[in-house]
Amino acid sequence: MDRMVGEVMHRGVLTCQRETPIQDIARQMSEQDISALVVVDQNSTMIGLISRTDLVNARLYEQYWKHWRGLTAGHIMVTDVVSVKAGDSLQHASKLMMDRHFHRVVVVEEGEKGLCPVGVLSITDLVRDIARE
Repeated sequence: MDRMVGEVMHRGVLTCQRETPIQDIARQMSEQDISALVVVDQNSTMIGLISRTDLVNARLYEQYWKHWRGLTAGHIMVTDVVSVKAGDSLQHASKLMMDRHFHRVVVVEEGEKGLCPVGVLSITDLVRDIARE
């Protein structure tokens, strides 16, 4: 029987706001040793995602940004965030990650105003699950 995402995912999500400066995002990722932050609005509804790759890509084009120091999460976040629900099968989530070449997916639940992040399922979580079998 296939296990569910909720059995393997990391519970809890580190987040930032659209207005958070990218230097603060980079600092939080470095200090927490994480590879992505979920961007949420004032209702804790997911509006985007920023990965370490997004930060590095922004740095590559630094010379073209007139006000590099003014860049925020809203400027560089990915808004087409792939998500799954805790009740989805690991097989479904794994296939989604492999097909899209993603290292993680955000686990969400329906909130009053949209999807709210409740956890993250990463490639590392999947490997740990395989090791337990």
